Amino acid sequence: MERELALELVRVTELAALASAPWMGRGDKDGADGAATEAMRAMFDSVSIKGTVVIGEGEMDEAPMLYIGESVGNLDGPEVDVAVDPLEGTEIVAKGLNNALSVIAVANKGQLLHAPDMYMEKLAVGPKLKGKLSIERPLEETLRVAAKELGKSISDLTVMILDRSRHDTQIKTLRRVGVRIKFLSDGDVAGAIAPAFEDAGIDLYVGSGGAPEGVLAAAALRCLDGELQGRLMPANAEEFQRCIRMGITDPYKVLTMDDMVGTEDVIFAATGVTPGEILGGVRYFADQRAETQSVVMRARTRTIRYVRSLHYLPNKPILEKLKGR
Repeated sequence: MERELALELVRVTELAALASAPWMGRGDKDGADGAATEAMRAMFDSVSIKGTVVIGEGEMDEAPMLYIGESVGNLDGPEVDVAVDPLEGTEIVAKGLNNALSVIAVANKGQLLHAPDMYMEKLAVGPKLKGKLSIERPLEETLRVAAKELGKSISDLTVMILDRSRHDTQIKTLRRVGVRIKFLSDGDVAGAIAPAFEDAGIDLYVGSGGAPEGVLAAAALRCLDGELQGRLMPANAEEFQRCIRMGITDPYKVLTMDDMVGTEDVIFAATGVTPGEILGGVRYFADQRAETQSVVMRARTRTIRYVRSLHYLPNKPILEKLKGR
């Protein structure tokens, strides 16, 4: 993949973030997601790739655009797999909370896991804990090993987890052991990649979230030299068979980084919609300008670029079109 592609992808996540940000706090998660998706799809037409969406808004009969299998890009460039979440945290935006992102990951064709839309158990860490922990070990043991490897007392560990009733057992363990807990209301991708950003102050991410979001997070962590281990959690026979149909012959196996994002180059881009641990959200100014904060990363070079952009909104015809919907 060409290095110039990284900055092209940032332009796509920026526009999706700008399209969804006006919906913040308005209680309409579908409206916010629809705006982000339409803006992202339109902006992809200017990107120099022959892309196929492998993780998107759903199957063709469920999503009008950015559906799984859809072709994106201007067809003048490399053949690539594309994983998107135009608005990672629809509920976050609807409620005006933190950590909503617009996200894209791109890899060479055949590299990204076609993750089924179901829960995935996850363990995500930054570079210092890469290769040191196992999702197959009990959580309490994992915490003690992590503290030892980081040279911390266990009470100084900070663990991030989604605030869900399905995590009651894990939360009880975290509290019994005595670690500090940072709860997420939503925003599974932002949570899983947080341990790889030292300024975020997160040591581990644990618990379950969406499998497609797990692949997106794994793409970012590949660029950041972190690690995500995952294990699919089919809830019934139909979900088990869906895994089989998508080529996952053992749905209960531990998925490694290689399983999820391959062994070749990956590019990851994200723009903040609302403020979070990693990126600031969209900010509006009185002169019809808006500021975005983005990050774009490439696995091959491990270069991490932070992009702060100031946009003159009347010059964004796609956004003007969305206003009239």
